[in-house]
Amino acid sequence: MNIRDLKLFKHLAATLHYGRTSRACNISPSGLTRTIQRLEDELGKRLFDRNQRSVSLTRAGTLFSAYADDVLQRWNSLQMDLGSGASLRGELSLYCSVTAILSILPALLERFSKDFADIHINLQTGDAAVAIDKLKGAEADICIAALPDELPRGLKFKKIIETPLLFIAASGFSQASVDEDGDIDWQKTPLILAERGLSRTRAEAWFRQERLTPNIYSQVAGNEAIITLVSMGFGIGIIPELVLANSPLKTSVRTLTAAPELKPFSVGVCTLEKNMHNPVVEAFWQTADTIHTGEVQ
Repeated sequence: MNIRDLKLFKHLAATLHYGRTSRACNISPSGLTRTIQRLEDELGKRLFDRNQRSVSLTRAGTLFSAYADDVLQRWNSLQMDLGSGASLRGELSLYCSVTAILSILPALLERFSKDFADIHINLQTGDAAVAIDKLKGAEADICIAALPDELPRGLKFKKIIETPLLFIAASGFSQASVDEDGDIDWQKTPLILAERGLSRTRAEAWFRQERLTPNIYSQVAGNEAIITLVSMGFGIGIIPELVLANSPLKTSVRTLTAAPELKPFSVGVCTLEKNMHNPVVEAFWQTADTIHTGEVQ
């Protein structure tokens, strides 16, 4: 067995999904299957129970997972020791939204690539709401994410920027129904929400606090989709100001001043505490230290 095989095993042990691991690790499903079979042949034990509906670790797989953790940690320490006084090499898997690429990553990557030119970065983009899940599933080493109201155990977060949550409507006309007091009538006003994530959680918390039932027109994945529907006049939406500032549709929408003020987002770099044993992750974390505004541990 080799280091790459152990990394593939650990990724599969986290996702319990052959397709997801093969895509994230750039290996064909058949190649991943052969790797696992080769490990099982060397150990003389099955590592995974697999059927048409699910994949699970066997007892031997659980024991081997602890062994793989120890070997990979020692490997990372060895790389760090060997890299002392020399250029650090390796790969870093990074997950973030398109907004983060446009607003946060440029300064980070410019400084990081200057100091660690021999580190290869694998960049994945997608819905910001699933960033932390990508970490937990071992699909990324580091992500750019909003700080949850409660930081999950085993997670490290370094704040880079804070951004307000805005209620937006189309520029040409207002979809908001206003009552006699000038307040938004939430039972009549069509609302477009993220189907999951922190903005959804905070909006729902405010509606519960005010004992209001919103008129939800649509639930979508991604802030960009919210801006698009709002700009077309389908309803009002809730998005971080950082997203709006980097959107090509920002002139097609406007901010509603009569809307409630929700708790702003703290956006920053996030990783699992155990990932800090990896010298490449630690190097990126130290780079983020030079531009962050606050840290939560």
